[in-house]
Amino acid sequence: MSHSEKHIALVCNPTRENEKALRITSNIEILLSGIDIPHKIFASAWPESFEGFTEAWIIGGDGTINWFINQYPSIQLPLALFAGGTGNDFHWMLYGNKTTEQQVDRVLQSTPQFVDAGTCNEKLFLNGVGIGFDGAIVYDLLGKKKLAGKASYLLSILKHIIGYHEKPCVLKLPNETIEEDCFMISVANAARYGGGFHVAPNAVLTDGLLDINMIGKISPVKRIKYLPVIEKGEHLNLDFIKYRQAQKIIIESSTKLHAHIDGEYFQTDYFDIEILPKRFSFLY
Repeated sequence: MSHSEKHIALVCNPTRENEKALRITSNIEILLSGIDIPHKIFASAWPESFEGFTEAWIIGGDGTINWFINQYPSIQLPLALFAGGTGNDFHWMLYGNKTTEQQVDRVLQSTPQFVDAGTCNEKLFLNGVGIGFDGAIVYDLLGKKKLAGKASYLLSILKHIIGYHEKPCVLKLPNETIEEDCFMISVANAARYGGGFHVAPNAVLTDGLLDINMIGKISPVKRIKYLPVIEKGEHLNLDFIKYRQAQKIIIESSTKLHAHIDGEYFQTDYFDIEILPKRFSFLY
């Protein structure tokens, strides 16, 4: 498709604290205008549909792209994501560390590629679901102004790493059931979340599998000792980690658990999680 045939929707994070996303959107607009590519900005309100557009470029963080795919779950347009949030892990998985100009060049030259998504209790995700301690961290950050990168995440971890108590969980996999008091469970589609924590280093966005990491009972000393190891993604062979890959998992508990989907907090005692192969198309 030639540049003149394109009509790009620039979909900006619509929240009040979106100065970064608005600035990046403005820079993209200047770049597209300079090469005469038709486009339209949606900053304060998003459209009911993207009829008439050839691509949708989303400017925001992990929360913004999660909101987008759940608002437009059946979208067929090729998508692109620009890092305009405080947590930009999915962007990093696709594009790495590129300037806005470099990414615009790359996206314009890219052929659409399908990536997997996941669903948890009928809500879509791209990065993953964090249950237990990980969810408690997200709960602690609700309503607080977030610092750049993983700074807020790290501060909350240090605050809660001693006091969080394991919760009873039953993990039902296709060929296995695990019943254990759990400190943390991550069910991932992508390799990292939380502002750079490589919670699932073997995860691949196109393999049709969920990567599941479960930590059972673990002493506060070990929690502190191995946090940097988990951050780097070097934890899969540790003796207190149970690592599995599956297309589907059900997790149940006798108590409601803190959890998050792509960094968006929720709480429940039942998780029905499944991979959705080749669900969305991205330009990367």
